[in-house]
Amino acid sequence: MDIKKRIRIGDLLIENKFISVRQLELALIEQKKTRRKLCKILIDLGYIEENTLLKILSKQLGIAHIDIKHYPINNLIFNKLPEIFARRFRAIALSENKGKIVVGMTDPTDNFASDEIQKILKSPIEVAAVGESDLIHHLNETYRQTEQAEDLDNQLSGPEYDFNTLSHAVETAQRPTIELLQTLFTQAITMQASDIHIEPDNKLFRIRQRIDGILHEQIMTASTTTSALTTKLKQMAGLKVAENDLPQEGCFSIRVNDKNIDIHLATMPMLYDEAIIMHLLDRSQDQLNFDQLAMPETILTSFKQLINKQHGLVLVTGPSDSGKTTTLYTALTEINHPSTKIITIEERVKYQLPRINQIQVQDKPGLTFLSVLRTTLKHDPDVILIDEMRDTETTNIGLRAAMTGHLVFSTLHTPDAISAVSRLLEMATEGFILASTLQAVLSQRLIRRLCPDCHTPHHLSDQDEAWLKKIIGELSLPMAFHQQQGCQHCNQTGYKGRIAVYELLEMTPELRSCIQHNDNTAFITQAKRQQNFKGLAHNALELAMQGITSLDEVMRLANEINIMPDITSDTSQRGVKHATRI
Repeated sequence: MDIKKRIRIGDLLIENKFISVRQLELALIEQKKTRRKLCKILIDLGYIEENTLLKILSKQLGIAHIDIKHYPINNLIFNKLPEIFARRFRAIALSENKGKIVVGMTDPTDNFASDEIQKILKSPIEVAAVGESDLIHHLNETYRQTEQAEDLDNQLSGPEYDFNTLSHAVETAQRPTIELLQTLFTQAITMQASDIHIEPDNKLFRIRQRIDGILHEQIMTASTTTSALTTKLKQMAGLKVAENDLPQEGCFSIRVNDKNIDIHLATMPMLYDEAIIMHLLDRSQDQLNFDQLAMPETILTSFKQLINKQHGLVLVTGPSDSGKTTTLYTALTEINHPSTKIITIEERVKYQLPRINQIQVQDKPGLTFLSVLRTTLKHDPDVILIDEMRDTETTNIGLRAAMTGHLVFSTLHTPDAISAVSRLLEMATEGFILASTLQAVLSQRLIRRLCPDCHTPHHLSDQDEAWLKKIIGELSLPMAFHQQQGCQHCNQTGYKGRIAVYELLEMTPELRSCIQHNDNTAFITQAKRQQNFKGLAHNALELAMQGITSLDEVMRLANEINIMPDITSDTSQRGVKHATRI
């Protein structure tokens, strides 16, 4: 049937016995009063269901009836219809089909609206029937996300520079500086550096890159280059070039080797000049997922169950640059559904996540973690991410949110999972609230992977064997390890890339009882006795036995979390004690 043909919807419904004559008369009286569309009035009065009406219209008009909730909407097509017209005509541009744009309309009989939409899109259209409530929900969600993304782009990315063209656009005098920056960033990206440090000294300056968690240094003797380099970087980050007595922070983006990299830059006045640190985030990386985290299967299964709970507190602990944010963002991505409202409160947003309400409080007067957290609870979230439990008041509000039906994620800077509870109790957290809300603590560290091109077998020395005996008891099974050597593929370090090591401490009735009574000593003793609990060093040792990392890395990790045994002692009981701790 030609869609331009005038359809008397009331007569059609009476003819097919979906409504009565009396119901139509009452609806028409209401229409005269309110001037609303008859279809909407019939639905609001309860005379007919929206889905039934749309099916009748689509059949009568010979058009499709589309369920937006399960339809793959093309965002490029969707954005062709401006929001003001989408809301005015109750329409949505869905996809393209054989040269026509498929447009969903809540009233496909509105020929005026379809004509206007066709003019706006400058393309023939194919009208389909869609539900009004679904359409409005999708418009609200999508346009809100677009505004958030644009706002985050302005906050995070700043200007974007392509070094492939920048050197040709600047003055001749600036080209050596641009070429140095291009070399610096290209090298950093190739080596997968996470940070670049530029540090001035007397008559020289140092460039240090953090690769796989370890700083590697280059010394530049041309100290006059420091000022030009600092000036150019401050210009790129939108900072005050003349201000060199106070710290400053800014952002910009670069494109090198077909990669888009976000740079967060911070300056600090030093004795000879300003020091600069730049944090690099590769936006070209794949989407976040648990496969990339490489969690042990037992921990992954439990962690997925925890993040799908309806309420409670889940903590992720570890030092800076241990992957805590990546783990939490992956968890949010896993539970990010249209039916779940998620709000994050962060000092600096690292990843932009669709559908999630992300609040960045850095450098905003009056916008503190505490004030934002209080306001957040009024916005009816299901899940809240607080990027760090930084003080007593913030912690207590977060715990109360977890106690009143919210799932709360946050982080702490503690060496392991067990000490996280001790830290919270030290912050004057009330034991009975913590006991009733805390679900689990995930602790993690990043250790270096052995380079696959050059690692060699590691023959245990007497000292190695003594260390292992103190950690795990008697060496009942033969153990094979590999060690670093160094080659051109790993910049002679013997390592290439990093892998996370985890430990997960889930709360049990016994642990909750210790917390409730503020008995930290009993909690530590009970936690070490948990049957399924494996410590960081134990899990790192398993990775070493699989040839993924070296025994040196395991020892370094054990030293960082203060469980290195005294290998000069020969007390076997002490070895058992340490074995329970790791």
